[in-house]
Amino acid sequence: MFEIAELGHKVSKTDYLEKVPKLRTQLLTLQQQLRTQDFSVIILISGVDGGGKGEVINLLNEWLDPRFMRTNAYDSPSDEEKERPEFWRFWRTMPAKGTIGIYVGSWYSAPIATRVYEKINDAELQTHLTHINELEQELADDGTLIIKCWLHLKQEQQKKRLKQLEKDPETAWQVTERDKTHLKMYDAFVNVAEKVLTETSTAKNPWLIVEGSDIRYSSLTVGQQILDKINLHIETLQLKKSLPELVYTPQVIHGNQPNILDSLDLSLTLDKKTYNEQLNHYQGKLNKLARQAHEKKISSVLVFEGWDAGGKGGAIRRLTHALDARNYQVISIAAPTDEERMQHYLWRFWRHMPRAGRVTIYDRSWYGRVLVERAEGFATEEEWTRAYPEIRNFEEALTRHGVAILKFWLHIDPEEQMRRFKEREQISYKQHKITEEDYRNRDKWDAYSLAVNDMVARTSTQAAPWILVEGNDKRYARIKILKAYCEKLESMLG
Repeated sequence: MFEIAELGHKVSKTDYLEKVPKLRTQLLTLQQQLRTQDFSVIILISGVDGGGKGEVINLLNEWLDPRFMRTNAYDSPSDEEKERPEFWRFWRTMPAKGTIGIYVGSWYSAPIATRVYEKINDAELQTHLTHINELEQELADDGTLIIKCWLHLKQEQQKKRLKQLEKDPETAWQVTERDKTHLKMYDAFVNVAEKVLTETSTAKNPWLIVEGSDIRYSSLTVGQQILDKINLHIETLQLKKSLPELVYTPQVIHGNQPNILDSLDLSLTLDKKTYNEQLNHYQGKLNKLARQAHEKKISSVLVFEGWDAGGKGGAIRRLTHALDARNYQVISIAAPTDEERMQHYLWRFWRHMPRAGRVTIYDRSWYGRVLVERAEGFATEEEWTRAYPEIRNFEEALTRHGVAILKFWLHIDPEEQMRRFKEREQISYKQHKITEEDYRNRDKWDAYSLAVNDMVARTSTQAAPWILVEGNDKRYARIKILKAYCEKLESMLG
């Protein structure tokens, strides 16, 4: 695989000085054009030690407008990063649409290093690569252009490069003991890298292998690759926009179509005395379990979805009354902000992932993509259809890290919803909760019911199942939720 990068490509200083001004001008012009586009660009610069990654990145920072790009360099994860799922550190720095993000030390670094040092086996490496392919596929499906460049050197070239750097007092600092160790492990490193690149060079996100022995050649090659890839991506998107747009018409449930929500017994109730007794019991129990989870660094992510006026807010308050205010946050999700619209829809949820031992509660969540965005036509059928596996992958990343996930759907019938709407209109401190949009949404009850049914069927997994809550009686619903969280923490604590 690396043979093409070992052919001794060279660029003379004269040719280099002649070509650079034109390439820089083209890149800057294209970068301005990118500002008007509805996609971001991720550039991964990887390769062997001494392959010139730093020099190439420095030149890209010199050639491009720094206002619309950002370089992200990663080393060993910090304590904050270790306490969150592995991709969190990368999601939080994803470039916004119209901008460029350059990554050195990307999501490829840890899998390669841990396999070379034999901390994981081939099967575990393959699992990592599967997750990487899923991540890149999700980003590409959202329109992100990923440009992956591998700067390669033969072993004797690497040895020569490191000696040259070490000999010069101005560059000696660049050569570390780790570099010298990796030089001795060259064969193992290249074998693992070849497997990684082979498994992750896909049609949408291929690798470009560049000879790194001549910095002039590698810089021009990477710069030209960036120019060509962005130009092609813009042309492809423009061609796609010129095609007739398919109009999505929300489906409705027919009377004879089974719906999982219809199986819920909404007559279940708790009398006030029993409710107060169980509320005190489960809040006390949850307080104890949450403190134990905090000590053992077990995080929790709770998702609340349901009908308007379904009781999400009241249930969340009964939970938070039992928790230490220093260890939880409630994230209320509304329409995305301008900043959030410039990112992948999962970005705003990744950024709020809790540190070890803490709790994040989402009042509405990433399921908006397959609920309101589907029912209202805000997302295309292609977008909300592919969201199901994206959401499963997202939640799998959390559970793989040891996060406790609970997903609640609070279900009420249309009559109870109307009663609560009217009640809110009569209470001064609840009037802000009721809007014309709430009434309008009732007209789409069937479309939303179908979306909920599909959501539960396609995203309820063994690790993160949906808990359907009979919500006509608020007291019953709150106790069921508290009890479910206690049972989840008990199982996680062993």
